[in-house]
Amino acid sequence: MPYYHLYELNHAAMAPLRAAADMTKLYFQNPLNPLSHTNYGRQVAAGCEVLERVTRRYGKPEFGLKDTVVGGVHVPVHENIVWRRPFCNLIHFERGTEARRNDPKILVVAPMSGHYATLLRGTVEALLPRADVYITDWIDARMVPLQDGKFDLDDYIDYIISMLHYLGPDTHVVGVCQPSVPVLAAVAVMEGRDDPYVPSTMTLMGGPIDTRVAPTAVNDLAMSKGIDWFRRNVVMSVPFPHPGFMRDVYPGFLQLTGFMSMNLDRHMTAHRDYFQDLVKGDGDSAEKHREFYDEYLAVMDLTAEFYLQTVETVFIEHSLPDGKMMHGDIPVDCSKIRRTALLTVEGEKDDITGRGQTKAAHALCSNLPDDMKAHYEQPNVGHYGVFNGSRWRAEICPRVMDFILTHRQSAKGKAPAAKAVAEKPVAAAAPAPAKEKAVAEPATVAKAEPVAASTKVDPLAEILLASPRGVADNLKSITGVGPKLESALNGAGIFHYWQIAGLTDPQIEALDTKLDFRGRIARDNWIEQARKLAETVS
Repeated sequence: MPYYHLYELNHAAMAPLRAAADMTKLYFQNPLNPLSHTNYGRQVAAGCEVLERVTRRYGKPEFGLKDTVVGGVHVPVHENIVWRRPFCNLIHFERGTEARRNDPKILVVAPMSGHYATLLRGTVEALLPRADVYITDWIDARMVPLQDGKFDLDDYIDYIISMLHYLGPDTHVVGVCQPSVPVLAAVAVMEGRDDPYVPSTMTLMGGPIDTRVAPTAVNDLAMSKGIDWFRRNVVMSVPFPHPGFMRDVYPGFLQLTGFMSMNLDRHMTAHRDYFQDLVKGDGDSAEKHREFYDEYLAVMDLTAEFYLQTVETVFIEHSLPDGKMMHGDIPVDCSKIRRTALLTVEGEKDDITGRGQTKAAHALCSNLPDDMKAHYEQPNVGHYGVFNGSRWRAEICPRVMDFILTHRQSAKGKAPAAKAVAEKPVAAAAPAPAKEKAVAEPATVAKAEPVAASTKVDPLAEILLASPRGVADNLKSITGVGPKLESALNGAGIFHYWQIAGLTDPQIEALDTKLDFRGRIARDNWIEQARKLAETVS
């Protein structure tokens, strides 16, 4: 299908016009030009700016969160990428507090639905004063080379599980809109495995758990067309010269077209008002317009396999609420969720995810106690108001934080490892045989040392460091450890050869699970290598 190529051709063909419009705008804004002080000059400059903005391609915005207030003190905020995969980076908003704080770890799973994670800038900003925040930064599919493989809904779920393993116990996950389904599925899969790193809470906001409840125009479109129509009409190959050349994708410009067509009159009015604000010299209103549309018009492509599987699973077949959703060859059974408290949030005027669609998650989590469930509907807000804006800051975010603080493991007075052991008799009857093949006997390890599990949060606690003792060792000297793996080890608190050389079997198991590289320590003989290297630096 050549539409993507035509889109690129049109963008290139308009480049001279954009350049001419930009030069004309500068000419009529120059204070040395007498026409710049006339209504005619301001109209020409305003028209040129509007023309340039509606024909440009908008790049990925920045979060731009430079500081926050923690405990009444302004502290700097630094963005660090702490976990990488071909289709996603995990960003940590590290607060420059003087003392180590016991704030909850929150993993914000941003939607992979056309816009960048920066759409949740306001979400992160409101959480930062009271939480240690991480966010999924999904990568534009057209920027991922074909050689990096596929990415579908199953991979999305695996990414979430891997990130929760990386962050460790007592993590809280917040799924905003589209990720609500894979987040719920990921927690169900982890509970089915008796995973000790299952999150303490999950908050699902404006997510399409069951789109048969109060269906919207988006839901009706999916049901009326069928998956074959989407496969024929919206899947296209990335054109040259993008890095993802030849990858099948659902283009971001098509998603943006769909978004804007739902409220086309509102967008046309906004651009008319923008033109008039420029003519009047209302710089504040014009800047607000730029800030909003710089974000709104910046879109990314989705892989075709992820898009089609999501449409079919969530919007056409309703596999999750019907109990038919699969993760690979494993059924996704939400009734297995027993340890993760559930909060759902909806907007009264949401025209994308209908009222009740997110709340449906409570019925699916049938074995979760009532005191671990909560639902909140925010009056007079639409879809974006659920996670952004004044209502989010003043009314929704405080409720989310209160729920998280109420259900965090430290508030319950239970160590996560002990909690995992306590849950095992409940699930041991059925999942154990299926689990033997996929996981290297985590249940055996946990049962072998019940006393240690109840007194220590993590077997690794004995060796992990907050910072290196002196100069950190070059862990890349160990065969099998590259720059990314060294960064992951440092992020987990391992900086020196002696830490690896002294690993015990329970610590190896915990490290394998935490950093998601099961078997590599034994396969590449890290311990023996580390012992020899430690002798050279001692």
